[in-house]
Amino acid sequence: MDQKLVAVVDYGMGNLRSVSKAAEHMADSNTRIVVTSHPDEIEAADAIIFPGQGAAKACMKALLDTGMIHPIQKAAKEKPFLGICMGLQVLMSHSDENEGIECLNVIKGNVSHFDLDSTPELKVPHMGWNQIHQSNEHPLWHQIPQDSRFYFVHSYFVEPDDAHLIAGETTHGQTFASALSSNNLFAIQAHPEKSAEHGLQLFKNFLQWNGK
Repeated sequence: MDQKLVAVVDYGMGNLRSVSKAAEHMADSNTRIVVTSHPDEIEAADAIIFPGQGAAKACMKALLDTGMIHPIQKAAKEKPFLGICMGLQVLMSHSDENEGIECLNVIKGNVSHFDLDSTPELKVPHMGWNQIHQSNEHPLWHQIPQDSRFYFVHSYFVEPDDAHLIAGETTHGQTFASALSSNNLFAIQAHPEKSAEHGLQLFKNFLQWNGK
């Protein structure tokens, strides 16, 4: 049996060691995890993990500088693909961060800031443990109980044009989409690499998923 190659995208702005170690911990002996910033390795991989933290503008510039924009856009439509935190947000069409930035446009929609005008007592960034309510059944939710708690750190949230893509929702002052799924793609606002057993289960589910 051919070895399964899983590429963890490195654009200089991610919790890469934690993500790759969590994936390696849950991988079987036939799966190899590589951390890469090379477009050809992304194209050669069987599955992609796209982690990230930081700002959308810096993320998009790093992807442009490394030549990874097109390979990531292509992989997001063709291979099992897991986006994490900023790796979810930059999949959208546009982000309001940094006075507005065009993103990868894999998923139609916007990235918006938490509304402090209507809820001034809200703490931003949204940081710490919070529940994800699974709004769609999905293979990546396998053996993760409804309303399980995951670890979050973010000031912006995604608003997809198509609400049917929302796979999970979380409430922090307002209810927002905390996970999206579309065909071979699953992306989550929380950090599964920081989310103990449920986060590890999500990595395990992803590594076993064929994208269907």
